[in-house]
Amino acid sequence: MATQSPFSLLEDVFQKLGTTLQPPAWAVQEVQRRIVLLLNHVLMQEPEAMGRLARQKGRVLLFHWREFEFKLQLTPAGLLDLAAADTPSDLTLAVTEASPLALVQAALAGDKPAVRIDGDVQLAADINWLVDHVRWDVEEDLARLIGDAPAHGLAQAARRALESLRGWLKPARGAGA
Repeated sequence: MATQSPFSLLEDVFQKLGTTLQPPAWAVQEVQRRIVLLLNHVLMQEPEAMGRLARQKGRVLLFHWREFEFKLQLTPAGLLDLAAADTPSDLTLAVTEASPLALVQAALAGDKPAVRIDGDVQLAADINWLVDHVRWDVEEDLARLIGDAPAHGLAQAARRALESLRGWLKPARGAGA
């Protein structure tokens, strides 16, 4: 008797929601603005990253996943800004995995998603360097808000929860393979 994984049920739900529910344009744009703010916050903590991006000023990146697109322009300061929709892109990064659940599972396992890359090779190399070397120190930012000891405690609890989640999802990844 074959049993169906609960993850395949979630997969079906995500697929149906993705094709039927589309957020309004204003909500998509607002989420994109928040993502740019977060990315810039992380980049400002890494001078080497900002230097690499400053050398590529004016270039436009297009991130594409399923029906979602996100265009970013590199600024002279080495940060990111939203690019106009009609701006031609110098580099396109298209995530080839369509399943949101598979992407989450891969991210929790520490894997990069499969990406199709089209465009400027040097810009692609700089973006790859950023992905490999730039990390957000959430604990440090949290410490600025609530203090060192509580931030450390929360970060430890979050790491333990993440490890438990990884352990829980690991058998599910093997079952689908």
